[in-house]
Amino acid sequence: MLAIYDISTGYRIVGFFHILAAIVAFGPLFIYQSMQRAGAGAEVAKLHMRLTFPALVITGLLGFALIGSSDEVIEMSETWVTLAMLAWVALVAVSWFLIRPTIGDSSESARSRLAAGIGATHLLATVVLYLMVFKPGQ
Repeated sequence: MLAIYDISTGYRIVGFFHILAAIVAFGPLFIYQSMQRAGAGAEVAKLHMRLTFPALVITGLLGFALIGSSDEVIEMSETWVTLAMLAWVALVAVSWFLIRPTIGDSSESARSRLAAGIGATHLLATVVLYLMVFKPGQ
């Protein structure tokens, strides 16, 4: 099963930007803690709110666009789609309510919450990746 179906050129272009947005959304999280420890908390906050969080939102919206333009190859009622949507909502919530408030704070408590948020994000991203590759319930 292909990751991006060969439905049309437009569909593949949306799929390309969906994957690119996911890379932009999750890639920077790997350096947040080291940047924060280096005293660059303000820069991390700017990066998160100007690039990473918007890319996360765009990733989900493009995923919805892929489903809607799939010529009924993918249905919203499929198990993997439902679980991926729930995981995306959880990712947005973790990013907004757990990561965002802690990235500009250099206290030990904030660092712990940031680590928990990043860990939860990596776990959820792995779950979503599994769902998109193996499509359980299809």
